[in-house]
Amino acid sequence: MELIELNAKVREATGKGAARTLRRNNAVPAVVYGAKTEPMNLSIVTSELDKIIRDNGASGLFFDLKIEGDSGKKKIAQLKELQMDVFGLNYFHVDLLEIDLDTKVSVMVPVEAVGKSIGVHEGGLLQIIRRELEVICKPADTPETIQIDISALEIGDAVHVNDIDLGDAIEIPHEVNFTVITIVAPTTEEAASEEDDDDEVEVKVKKAPAKETASED
Repeated sequence: MELIELNAKVREATGKGAARTLRRNNAVPAVVYGAKTEPMNLSIVTSELDKIIRDNGASGLFFDLKIEGDSGKKKIAQLKELQMDVFGLNYFHVDLLEIDLDTKVSVMVPVEAVGKSIGVHEGGLLQIIRRELEVICKPADTPETIQIDISALEIGDAVHVNDIDLGDAIEIPHEVNFTVITIVAPTTEEAASEEDDDDEVEVKVKKAPAKETASED
């Protein structure tokens, strides 16, 4: 687990009007809460938050949260929700969960395919069905990515959630054995396109002698 330093300020004003004013002043309204602490309204500098998200994405983030206006008290917090506009350009609100490092948390972790499969080498297509998986573990045990070796997969093969072993410290909660990654055969459209290309070549080859014969007459 990587702790990312995040600075915040305590904010007194709440409501839609106060939030709009905050955003106009290049800050994002936020709240931090926890099982043993009262919710605290915060503001975060937009540029600082934006850099963190651009560099790290928005999944599985843990912060060393420094709160100005709270006697410089530090909190360890997890990003629980990031609200943005429909275009993903503007930040509306941030929810942070204060955590205990000895308590298990639920985190969404990106899936990463490693290696080149036999099936892909033969013309198959790699499909990552689940690009993120939920894991339950202590913060220190949270993986940055879930790496799945696809080297031995042939066309038609798949990796299901039951096939993934992250060790005893990490659980992937699930009720059904869903597919995570699969190698599929080329689509019908691609096969048809290849056949059309072959037909076009054959037509051109057949027409060429006819033109030569006509020119000789």
